[in-house]
Amino acid sequence: MLPGALRALEFERIVEAVRSFALTPLGDESLGRLSPSTDPHKVGQLLAATSETARYLAHNALFPLRASSDLPQLLAALAVEGRALEPLRLLALATFLDSIDESRLSIRRASGTFPLLDLASGSVASFKGETAQVREKIDPSGEVVDHASPDLKAIRERLRKQRSRLRGTLESYLRGKETSKYLQDQVVTERNGRYVIVIKTEHRSSIPGIVHGTSTSGASLFLEPLSTVEINNDIVALEEQEIEEIRRILLALTDEFRGRAGDLHRTIEAATELDVLQARARFSALVDGIEPQLSSDGAFELQAARHPLLMPEVMARLEKTSGAFSAAGRPDETRDVAPKGPVPVTIKIVPPATILLVTGPNTGGKTVALKTAGLLALMAQAGLHIPAADGSRLPVFRSLFADIGDEQSIEASLSTFSAHVTNIAAMDRGLHVPALVLLDEVGSGTDPIEGGALGVAVVDHFRRRGATVMATSHYDALKTYAATTDGVASAAFGFEPETFAPTYHLVYGSPGRSLALEIAARLGLNPSMVAAARQNLSAREAQLAEHLVKIDRDMRALEHEQRLAVRERETLEGAELRMRQREDALRQREETFRRRLNEELETQVRQARREIDDVIADLKSKTSAIEHEAARHAVTTGDTGTVRVGARAAVDEVVRRFLEPVEQSKTAEPAGRAPSIGDRVVVGGLGLEAIVTSVHHGTADLDVRGKRMRASVRDLRIVDGAPAAAQVKVHVELQPREMGSSDLNVIGCSVDEAIARAERFLDESLLTDQRVVRFIHGYGTGQLKRALAGFLQQHPLVARFATAPPEQGGGGVTVVELKE
Repeated sequence: MLPGALRALEFERIVEAVRSFALTPLGDESLGRLSPSTDPHKVGQLLAATSETARYLAHNALFPLRASSDLPQLLAALAVEGRALEPLRLLALATFLDSIDESRLSIRRASGTFPLLDLASGSVASFKGETAQVREKIDPSGEVVDHASPDLKAIRERLRKQRSRLRGTLESYLRGKETSKYLQDQVVTERNGRYVIVIKTEHRSSIPGIVHGTSTSGASLFLEPLSTVEINNDIVALEEQEIEEIRRILLALTDEFRGRAGDLHRTIEAATELDVLQARARFSALVDGIEPQLSSDGAFELQAARHPLLMPEVMARLEKTSGAFSAAGRPDETRDVAPKGPVPVTIKIVPPATILLVTGPNTGGKTVALKTAGLLALMAQAGLHIPAADGSRLPVFRSLFADIGDEQSIEASLSTFSAHVTNIAAMDRGLHVPALVLLDEVGSGTDPIEGGALGVAVVDHFRRRGATVMATSHYDALKTYAATTDGVASAAFGFEPETFAPTYHLVYGSPGRSLALEIAARLGLNPSMVAAARQNLSAREAQLAEHLVKIDRDMRALEHEQRLAVRERETLEGAELRMRQREDALRQREETFRRRLNEELETQVRQARREIDDVIADLKSKTSAIEHEAARHAVTTGDTGTVRVGARAAVDEVVRRFLEPVEQSKTAEPAGRAPSIGDRVVVGGLGLEAIVTSVHHGTADLDVRGKRMRASVRDLRIVDGAPAAAQVKVHVELQPREMGSSDLNVIGCSVDEAIARAERFLDESLLTDQRVVRFIHGYGTGQLKRALAGFLQQHPLVARFATAPPEQGGGGVTVVELKE
């Protein structure tokens, strides 16, 4: 990345805004080196880390990093072996290290997973022991406390005693009648580190002692009485010992940190990384940024992109941190909209197109769009989120060039045209694909015809070299080139047709009009001059202008139709969504009803089974009584008939009671109307509720809970009301059988006969309470055995079956155990 391109796109202003979020001097210093990366893998990692930190800060508090402004100097002093840190600096270091540890713990305790933050803070070492010692031995004001060491405590106790003794001696001079008359002031002061009294100059010899100086006027002398010289000497010596002991304590505390240089270095690096991450994340939140996708096919697509330096929030941040930001520092052409914020613009260069030519009126937003494209590409490659909408995607460029603005230089003898050509030549020499080339008013500054031809040649040269190019121009030659060359797209900024005021919206596929004369009139140029300019247009130029007006009108009509189509599609999609929601609601209600219906049916079936079981049990009891009676004398057919009739009547009573609620809950319609498709009916005799699906020739096809059946129309009754549970009709038929037999011999039977007899035999065995029975089928071809095995495997009454033991018939007999 050439420094000139970064400067032209004002990337340093973005860096300044990001630095304003730094919490520590080290983070601020690291952010000052923020620059775009050209490695796609690294760019992906940077963006992922910014996204994760932004997600963390959206739900958690800011990292509690705290550092003093002189932290770099503090760390430099710490690196000097044998140098003790001052008390306040030791406290500052302890505070900084504790805040790093707190940040690490806050990341670990946060709700959610933050693997990149865990990795960044994983190398943080704890210095709780060292920082605790610092706070134990140094008070918040920076004074080393007495109990920092036994020696310091002893020295300070002796100092206090000597100072108290000295004070008493000196005060005796102030109070004594013989000495107080020689004093200039009734005070004890200090000169050269020794305590003295102030006497009058003329009484120099009245009090023996050592003179340590005179007052400015010469009227007073600062005298140390001889009686206090020894005490002062002791105090001076003790103070020196105190200083030495404090230095020893501070050096010991400093060496505790110095002895863990590796841990300290890794911890500080981690803190710097966390500070950089939170600054990038908070800047992303400031601009409402998103993480762009990194395209591998060269697609350059910015959806609803906004220039960050036109955002009031960013401008306020810059003004707060670096003073007022002059209007001259804002991107061109939009100073009138800056207070309201930038108008979003969508910039698309999607393969097979690699060139985008932007045209349109002056002050319409072309240069801002150019700067927005370049600046957002730089921000993304520096790991920053970009102020754009979801769906934005960018390549990772190896080189980025921008020729924007007037680079003329009197000192270098460069005109505007010469400066542009010099920049383009430098781009061509330093180009490495994938590359982004931004050209503002390419070919300008010289004859329009030659400039247009040169502009076409420049753009086409970079296209053939594989660069992604975004250029702005007013030249017809470039508009024609864009309309006739594959891989070149054109777009124009719109304007209000009545006032020619810019809309700042980019319209793709439009060649665009420069509107020089219209905008000149709008900006207040004398109407006569504008009229004269129109007359000076050649017939060809006037015809081309009219053609562009027609194209612009057609494009506006097409856009209007497109908006109507989009609105209609959204309306249809909304109606479809509501319909799907209604269908889902109906489906859920149907499913709930079906579930309740099944539950009710199962309840009724279980009740019916229990009552039928009671009937069967009673029948068994009566059968046992008849068998017992038969042992003594013959039983008449009337007795057995009575038992059968009683059992059948009991079962019919069960069926009647379960059918009665159904009959009562239905409201029959007049008998005159025949069932039709969609009617809810009850099938007579079965008690089943169904829906008529078709009617033909006196019969109806029915849907019974998803099953299809056909019934006579005469057997159907139309009902309304809630569906009732399907009923079960049970028929019990008792056949006389030989009591006590548990074997069935099917030798000589066909397969169908054997299966029929086996089924009847199992039903009778259940009634007689037989739990183990035998089927005698013989060996033969094995066909009967296999058929019976398949039948028994599917039968609901069979618990298990197996070949009989050798003593009970072996392979010619199958033993069956029935369920309880």
